[in-house]
Formats: sequence, C-alpha cells, structure tokens
Amino acid sequence: MRGGYVRPKVSELMRSFFSWMDYSEHERREALDIIDLFREQDTRDELGIGTVRDAFADLLFPGTSTIQTRARYFLFVPWIYLEMERSRVPSGQVAGRARSEEIALIGALMKAGDADGVIGKEVGKGLKRLPSNIYWLGLRTWKIRRFPGSQDQYHRTLDRFYQWDERSNPQVRNDDGEPVDGVVVSNWDAAIPPRPRDFPRGASLRLSQEEAGYLIERIVQSVPGTLLALLVERGEVFEPVRFPWVHPCISELPARLRGQLIHARNFSECMHGAALLYNLMLAELAKNQTRVDEYRRDLTEWSLRVGDRASDLATWDRRRFWEVALSGGARIPLPTRTFIDGWLDLALGDGDVVHCSGRVAANDDARWLIHKRERAIKRDRARLDNRRALELWSGAAGTAQLTYRWPVAQRIILDIIDGLTRQDSDV
Repeated sequence: MRGGYVRPKVSELMRSFFSWMDYSEHERREALDIIDLFREQDTRDELGIGTVRDAFADLLFPGTSTIQTRARYFLFVPWIYLEMERSRVPSGQVAGRARSEEIALIGALMKAGDADGVIGKEVGKGLKRLPSNIYWLGLRTWKIRRFPGSQDQYHRTLDRFYQWDERSNPQVRNDDGEPVDGVVVSNWDAAIPPRPRDFPRGASLRLSQEEAGYLIERIVQSVPGTLLALLVERGEVFEPVRFPWVHPCISELPARLRGQLIHARNFSECMHGAALLYNLMLAELAKNQTRVDEYRRDLTEWSLRVGDRASDLATWDRRRFWEVALSGGARIPLPTRTFIDGWLDLALGDGDVVHCSGRVAANDDARWLIHKRERAIKRDRARLDNRRALELWSGAAGTAQLTYRWPVAQRIILDIIDGLTRQDSDV
C-alpha cells in the first residue's frame, strides 16, 4: 500500500475486465439494432426513452431483440457452427465459411415457400448483418450458446478450442453443464436437436416437435418466471394481439407478472402522447397543415384513451414503476428519469387525468419539456432548432406506441407452439 492506494487482486481485475467486455458487447449489439430500426420511422426513439422501454422488454421477453424474426434461427445458428467445429474449420476461415452457409440458407428457405421472416430475402448475398449476429446475445441468454464472449472472440479462439482435450482435463460441472472453475469445454449446449442431414438444403422455418420442446426447455430453465417462459410453457395457441397486456391469459398470470404488465402498459400509453406532441410541433414548424390536423386528431384520441383509464392511472404507483424498471439491472440516466417524470406530471396531473391529458397539446410547459428534451439528446441536430434537420423529417418520427418487442416475441412464441402440434414428418 502506497499513498492510500490498495492494489487490486488479479482476480478482481479479471472480473472487471470480463464485465466490461460483456457490457461493451451488449452495447455494441444494441447500437446495431438501433441502426437497423432507423429503417422503420415509427419505431425511432426520438425522445430518448429507449432505456426504459428496453428494461421492460428484457424483463418480459429476455433473449429477444427487435430485429429477430422466427424461432428456428435459434437452431440454425448453432447447427452451422457445430458443423464447422466438427470439421475443425480454422479460426481464420470461420467467419467466411459461416457467411457462406448463412447466405445459402436464404436461398433454401425461399425455396421452401415460406418467405415470411427470412432474414436477407430482399438483399441475398448483399446481406450485411447475418442471423448469427442478430441472434448471438439471445443464444447466450437462453443458454444455447455456452461460449461467454462475442462472436468475433468465438471465431478467434476456435483453434485453441480444438486443441482442448477434455478427457485429459476432467472438470466438475454445475447443473447447467458448465465447469465450476469457469473453463469452457463446450461452446454449445449438448442437448441441441441434431442438424438435419441435408441442411441447409430443404430448410424450413417450421419447428419439429423435438425442436419446439427443446426451445421451451431452454427458455423455461434459463429465464424462469418471465412472461416469455410462461407463454411457451402453457403451449396454448392464441390469436395474435397488438399488445401483450391484452393477451387472453392475463388474468391467470402471477401477481408479479401482472404488475410488470400494468407498469409497462401505463408507461406505453402515457408516453405515446409525448411522441405525438413532438410530431405535432414538427408539423407546425414545417407548416404542414395536413400533418398538423392529423396529429391534433391523434392527440385527441390519445387523451380519450388515457381518460378511459383515468381511475387506474390516477392510482398508478410511479415509485414502484421505477423500482420495477430498474430491477433487471437496467441503467437509466437521471436526465431520462427527469424528463419522463416531468411528462407524466403534466399528462396525469394531481389525479385529474382527463383534464390534464386533454389540454396537453396546448400546454406551454409540455411543449417546452419536449423542446428541451430533444435539444439535450440531439444538440445541433435537433429538428425543432435546426431547419435542415427539420427538412429531413418524413412526417412521422417515433409515433408508434411502445410494445416492448411484443411483435417479435409473439411470432417466436407462436412458432414454438405451432411446432408442438406438428408431426416431425411435416418439417
């Protein structure tokens, strides 16, 4: 010890390093998801509330992302890599070989006649972001992937992995099949259903019973108690719905899950008004009367919807809302919390929800709050201050109500449930 400085232990430094490595990889994937979302104007996070949205999405549907499509990709990716491991493809060739396999998969799936959800169906060989990249984090969350690092790290370490002789280095394993000392002796879960003999030829997006059962087992064991786990474990077919809180089984959920959905719904419905007001302000500034009239109508309809739930929103425990939002480890910046609380104060008032929500479009404080928030997160690129940025406005920016990845999760859940009722010969 010198000058009050205590040198940390090597083990502490290593834990810190790997924690940073995992965090940076997670942040990089989120950034890529956001770039892909820029193609969908309505889903942009224009007012910087994405950390809260993602916090609830991770609580409800862990392992999913906004740009996933179908459930069977959770098997396509490990099948491709397991075959390369079996063939001992060198580290320097893995990325290129994987890309070739994933591009070939596009053609095979298109020939199967079910193009809905095929990643890369429009660009083919020009596909920039491969399914393996899109599903990489989800595969780890569901513990299908055992390797703890990034995709690039996995590629680089395969040569060393091939040299590992488990028979001469026996390990004591935990209940998840992982060595207790942290040494990885298998990159993938040992129970993954076998790869079809002619894969990727003849590939389909439809799951077999065995594959659906495996994914259910992985979800239930890796993310127990979540809405995702409950719905796949129930295995009951349902008609698609727009929001998770209108699912027919909501009344049967455990109190904890019902509470999460109530908070998620309240936040989604209340913050939708902020997005609509932001676009109204842009329309006014752009002197686009058609859009002005449209957003005034939308705000009127929003105030009526919020007013219909006045009694529920008036008793909403917002302190508990923040506790739930932070319960999964999400890091929500203080300025984001301040903006959200300010908007909710204006929209809900002191219990007079109908009155406050109905007057929010003409409320100078509400407009200044939106203006200040955009300036804080976009600075020189803020549309309300930058004429050039305003000219790039398409007429609708971030106007969709928050669904917390439900459209993606719903499709994956229905894929799995459909597989349970399908005979293996059908796939």
